[in-house]
Amino acid sequence: MEQANKERSLVSKVMDGLVTGIVEEKYGAILPPQDVLSKEFDVSRTVMREALSMLLARDMLDVRPKIGTRIRPMSDWRMIDEDVVNWRFRSKPDPLFVRDVIEFRILIEPRASAQAAARGSAADIAAIREAFEAFRVIRPAESGYQAADELFQTRILVASGNQFFRQMAAIIRGALSTVNPIVNDTQISWETAVSSHQRVVEAIERRDPKEAEIASLAMIDHAAEEMAGAFSTQPSTRV
Repeated sequence: MEQANKERSLVSKVMDGLVTGIVEEKYGAILPPQDVLSKEFDVSRTVMREALSMLLARDMLDVRPKIGTRIRPMSDWRMIDEDVVNWRFRSKPDPLFVRDVIEFRILIEPRASAQAAARGSAADIAAIREAFEAFRVIRPAESGYQAADELFQTRILVASGNQFFRQMAAIIRGALSTVNPIVNDTQISWETAVSSHQRVVEAIERRDPKEAEIASLAMIDHAAEEMAGAFSTQPSTRV
């Protein structure tokens, strides 16, 4: 059992290293042969083969005869997988990816907020308020800000009572990790973020699903506008 756990841990470590190389564009479009990678990571070919198979299963790689192991576009990666979500959000955001992130948030968060207002238990709603109170006293540059915002949104998803929404928590956390550093870099943006979060909390506490949904959508719209402004000031890149 101990040996099996050790091997699984080693496979996970190799996977993480491979993904880091991929998102940093270390390998280009085609991965080196397995024996080369095994030497690079100082592991057996068995461990390397298992790590590669795990990435294959997540639609991140594609093995082709006479070509080798091709790295698939990030848009093909299986985003529902939490590991893939975390890996995907390591990459530098581009306008197309940010657009998709915002659209995903619009689909999930407003409806989850409405359902939290309608279905959430007293304990669920108290937990949302607690997360907000922690969030509102931390500035974006301070340690814990990102975690506080993630906890706030996660608790709303839990309070919605929808098991699929809860499964989306990893993607929401990844989305926030991409958006927050850009949209909350000014005093006005931070104050707007706090007030928009407060509006969502208060609507949920009043058991007002419609207002909770509208407030959540307004919060995301603000982020979308800030992101659009940030990218419009950057040199254009091909996506």
